[in-house]
Amino acid sequence: MNQPTRMEEFTENCRVMYLALELGRKEWKLAFALEVGQKPRLRTIAAGDILALLKEIEHAAQKLVVAESRYRVVSCYEAGRDGFWLHRQLVALGVDNVVVDAGSIEVSRRFRRAKTDKLDVQGLLSRLIRFGQGEKKVWSVVRVPTVEQEDGRQLSRELESLKQERTRHRNRLLGLLASQGVLHVKVSGDFVEQLSKLSLWDGQVLPPGLHGRLVREYERLEKLQEQIRELEKQRQEQVMAESPSAAMEQVKQLVLLKGIGMTSAWLFVREFFGWRKFGNRREVASLAGLVPLPYQSGESIHQDQGISKAGNRRLRTMIIEIAWMWLRFQPRSRLSLWFQERYGPGSKRSRRVGIVGLARKLLIELWRYLETGAIPEGAVLKSCVRR
Repeated sequence: MNQPTRMEEFTENCRVMYLALELGRKEWKLAFALEVGQKPRLRTIAAGDILALLKEIEHAAQKLVVAESRYRVVSCYEAGRDGFWLHRQLVALGVDNVVVDAGSIEVSRRFRRAKTDKLDVQGLLSRLIRFGQGEKKVWSVVRVPTVEQEDGRQLSRELESLKQERTRHRNRLLGLLASQGVLHVKVSGDFVEQLSKLSLWDGQVLPPGLHGRLVREYERLEKLQEQIRELEKQRQEQVMAESPSAAMEQVKQLVLLKGIGMTSAWLFVREFFGWRKFGNRREVASLAGLVPLPYQSGESIHQDQGISKAGNRRLRTMIIEIAWMWLRFQPRSRLSLWFQERYGPGSKRSRRVGIVGLARKLLIELWRYLETGAIPEGAVLKSCVRR
């Protein structure tokens, strides 16, 4: 079950002490208060010092809360470098904590404004009190995954990081050669053998320093290739296990559709479908950041400002790529026919705009496919699966 993201209702006989945390690399700023308008109690502790945090909570309770009164602690911090371990620690200690999406916090629109950790933690505290008193739209709360759900993302994210690093190494090899006038070289399995046959722009052999650097760079690339193959093997073994989990069943179900491969199916499940529950199609599109943003102020009205981009960036990037693949491998599906009819005759720019709409519709269809088993209208399965 997903952990709750909104605070429970408070009883009349229980005082509430609010705590906001501004997390830094070396220090944490703490701010305590009971109600709006009260001067906050500000403290600073070493980063990660939970014992000091507990002591400050006890001291704040003695200062702010009547000793005979029952009280509960409600806290918040911005999602960032420290992840969710602190949330789990606070919940285990009996603190009602929420993790806040930093991009959803309202800020002044002035070009220049004062910004310090002290001001930030006070701003968090005031918004936390408003949130606790019922103003739910003051910010967006992050849905905290379980330890198992968070761990399930590591493989795909590591693969993504390794592939990006692989591209950098390849580009560096080709860039070093191009700087010496050596062009049209392929980085393949016999790259080291090719180096002995290459010559510079003036016909001279590669200098020893450059040759050695290229060899070492290629060795690092080969190590990356080996790690990528090992991770892909682990991914395949998890999917093909004798007793696969519910998430792996969803991956296998998505791979059946023509145009969707293992990498995209794994990402869709691990980052999106595998640990979130959606009530309707609007929630699916909204969480992916694929909903249009209207703009209207007085007589100035724009149709929209583009998509919100407020959701999962990895998922949004992948579903747009899969939308292009859907047009190629599912040309007779209802979604592809809709796209061709509406955006096919248009310019390249209109097709780039239209592909976002197709991606949103496709993501909703994939959600319905996983929930009900209904194949998207007009879509076909892979031939090997049919056989």
